[in-house]
Amino acid sequence: MTVNDDSFTNWKNREEIAESMIPLIGKLHREQDVTVLLHSRSLVNKSVVSILKTHRFARQIDGAELSVTETMPFLRALTTLDLGPSQIDIGMLAATYKADDRGLSVEAFTAEEVAGATGANKIDRREPRDVVLYGFGRIGRLVARLLIEKAGSGNGLRLRAIVVRGAGGEDIVKRASLLRRDSIHGQFQGTITVDEENSTILANGNEIKVIYADDPSQVDYTEYGIRNAILIDNTGKWRDREGLSTHLRPGIEKVVLTAPGKGDVPNIVHGVNHDTVKPDEQILSCASCTTNAIVPPLKAMADEYGVLRGHVETVHSFTNDQNLLDNYHKSERRGRSAPLNMVITETGAASAVAKALPDLKARITGSSIRVPVPDVSIAILNLQLAREASREEVLDYLREVSLTSPLKRQIDFITAPDAVSSDFIGSRHASIVDAGALKVEGDNAILYLWYDNEFGYSCQVVRVVQYVSGVEYPTFPSPAV
Repeated sequence: MTVNDDSFTNWKNREEIAESMIPLIGKLHREQDVTVLLHSRSLVNKSVVSILKTHRFARQIDGAELSVTETMPFLRALTTLDLGPSQIDIGMLAATYKADDRGLSVEAFTAEEVAGATGANKIDRREPRDVVLYGFGRIGRLVARLLIEKAGSGNGLRLRAIVVRGAGGEDIVKRASLLRRDSIHGQFQGTITVDEENSTILANGNEIKVIYADDPSQVDYTEYGIRNAILIDNTGKWRDREGLSTHLRPGIEKVVLTAPGKGDVPNIVHGVNHDTVKPDEQILSCASCTTNAIVPPLKAMADEYGVLRGHVETVHSFTNDQNLLDNYHKSERRGRSAPLNMVITETGAASAVAKALPDLKARITGSSIRVPVPDVSIAILNLQLAREASREEVLDYLREVSLTSPLKRQIDFITAPDAVSSDFIGSRHASIVDAGALKVEGDNAILYLWYDNEFGYSCQVVRVVQYVSGVEYPTFPSPAV
């Protein structure tokens, strides 16, 4: 047998193991509300090839690919335990087991590491929490996809309705079509049918009511059986507490804005300051996509090195706020054709840092250039540090942050020398550190941070909603602090 034959046989064996993982992962998710992760990446509803590719990511830990032969024993061990709702990272289990020198069996080690999710420590499965989307544009449809994907066992978040302005004939059919097919993010994973007579969209068994209204005051959500819901405002029309409070109609308990909030509205970046949300807070903002991209790595750098001042330059994909061709716009430059120009504009991300990181005294400035790509942006974060560091030291630190820290769901790390913007479409992280582009000289560090300003941001929005609704379950093994 040749070396090539050996490689192919090895691949087929790993395919077989990955295929046998799928029903185990699915059963844990449906029956016990357990989400199986691999280094913070969910394996729920993933294909054989996706599972194998996710395992390759572990090369960033010690330069070696993590094999399904190493993680499968931990997955099997989980199926024997009386687990409660949780997220369990089998990649971290495998890594910590390798470093453990006590000689425990996989079963005993796994039971010990996830003890917080078993027996008397189990948390109760949450009742489904109703969610309403107000607006159904780029972010609204991606949030809808995520909510439907995460419906899983039926516990957690349940998308009950979307509220839009009526746009004439076949409105609901066209909106369902935009949910079904997306030119950037591809096909919806599942089936969608439309009931025009009852004004509902059925997506993977989730019945979503389409409510037509020109103003929040026109809707009584209890008429649709909606109770204690979280409303996600994707329109950006109202940004202060007074305006957003108009959403607090019968059936709505909390309002989450997918744009920077003004005045005293808390700007929340999940992973950084989500735990500061007061239980009785009814109105909050998820800040902007760029704020979500820069704040987690800025916090990581400030925690380790200290930051005296900084500047962020964002090279941002164009958005629906711009014109296809030159036309009137209230902003000075955004009226010029988005697909044909680089457009200098402003960003509020730098000023929003103070709301998310109030203890950071460094002055952060910022500006932005819109460029002719439809999705994925890059933030160039130029920092003066409180102490000198080497490039290798900063790289090792940020790699470790992306793998084991509490910010691992927000910060990703890539070493590919040929990566370009389209490679990050669909990334679920708030930002991705480009290792090859990082520059460090003395006390100056320049970070290049990719981010899917649509999908990655939508993931952050859903994480905030999960947290404030009480359905964000604990992760095991616990991330290093």
